[in-house]
Amino acid sequence: MANRMANHQVKPRPGSPAALGYRMPAEWEPHAATWIAWPHNKTDWPGKFEPIPWVMAEIVRHLAHDERVNILVNNEAAEERALKFLRRAHVLPENESESQRVASHIQFHLYSTNRIWTRDYGPIFVKGGKQKRAALDWRFNAWAKYSDWRRDDAIPQQILSELAVQNWQPTFEVKGNAQRVVLEGGSIDVNGAGTILTTEECLLSDVQARNPELSRADLEQVFADYLGATKTLWLNRGIAGDDTHGHVDDLARFVNPTTVVVACENHRSDENYEPLIENYKRLQHMTDQAGHTLRVVRLPMPDPIWFEGRRLPASYANFYIANKRVLVPVFNCANDLQALNTLAQLFPSRRIIPIYCGDFIWGLGAIHCMTQQQPA
Repeated sequence: MANRMANHQVKPRPGSPAALGYRMPAEWEPHAATWIAWPHNKTDWPGKFEPIPWVMAEIVRHLAHDERVNILVNNEAAEERALKFLRRAHVLPENESESQRVASHIQFHLYSTNRIWTRDYGPIFVKGGKQKRAALDWRFNAWAKYSDWRRDDAIPQQILSELAVQNWQPTFEVKGNAQRVVLEGGSIDVNGAGTILTTEECLLSDVQARNPELSRADLEQVFADYLGATKTLWLNRGIAGDDTHGHVDDLARFVNPTTVVVACENHRSDENYEPLIENYKRLQHMTDQAGHTLRVVRLPMPDPIWFEGRRLPASYANFYIANKRVLVPVFNCANDLQALNTLAQLFPSRRIIPIYCGDFIWGLGAIHCMTQQQPA
C-alpha cells in the first residue's frame, strides 16, 4: 500500500487547463510582479496596528529592487497614506533619479479588500498553453471561519480584468452540479514540475471545512486538472496557533524541484514537536512526480511567541522567494541565525533578507501569507 501511494499519480482530464498545457510554476521561477495589499483592518492586529505599515514598507523596499510591486489599496486616501510611509521609510529615496526608478516598480490599484492576505485570495497564475499566461480564480470564504470575505473574493476578477488574462474558476461536479472549489494559496506549495504539497488538516478535516463534499481523490483530481500537479504529497497537521487550520506554508516548502525544507521543533515538550516530526518522517518516504526520493532539509522553529494569552503561528517556513531575494520572517529568537543560514545554503544565488515579524505575526500571518507572485 505504501509503495502504491508513493507512486500514485492523477492524470488531468481532457479539456482541463493542465490538459491544454498549463501548470502552476514554482515560486522561484521568474516573476513579473508581486501582489500585496496595504494593511488597513486594525481588528487583525488589535492594539498593535501601529508598527504594521512599517513592516510593509520594509517588504516593499526589498521587493521593488528586483520586480514590480502591485499594491492594493481601498481608496485614494489609503494610497496617499501608504505613500507617506514609503517616503518616510526612504523606500522612495531622496535622490530623484533613483526615486523615479524605484517608483516605477511600485503601482497602486484601487481595489477594496477585507484583509491583506493576498496569498490566500489572490489569483493563482499558471503558465503554458496557447496564451502563455493564464490564471485561476478559486472561491475564497475567509478560511471557512470569518463572515467578512466578499471584497477579498472579488479581487481575482478585478486583477485579471485589468491584466486581460484568460482565467478559469475551478469547479468540481458534486451530485451532478458544478461546484466552485475553495482553495487558498497558503494551503499548497508546488515544485512546478508536477508535485504539490498540502495538509490533511486543512483540506480534509471537518473543522473549517472548505469543500466538505470533496474527497481526497476529488481534490487530487482538481490539482491535476487546474495546477498540472499530478502527484499530491499529503502532510498531516499544521503548527500551534495557526488560524487557517493547517496551511502548509508554515510547515514545508519546495526550494527546488527535488528538495523540501520542513519546519522541525527540537523541544519534545513543545506542542509542535509531535506533528512536525510526523510531517518530517512522512516526507522522508515520499517521492516526486518522477518517483525520485526527495531531499528533506530540517528548518528550526523559533521560540514560542505569545501575545495576550495566545500562541502565535510563528514559523521561518513562511518565507517568500522573490526574483533575487528570499524574504524570511525572523522573531529575535536564538534560532533566527540558524534558519537564515539554512536558507542561504539552499538559495545560493539569492540574497537572504531577514524581516522582523514579531509584531506582524499578531495578525496570524507572515511574509508568504501577504504576497502573491505573478510569473514572468
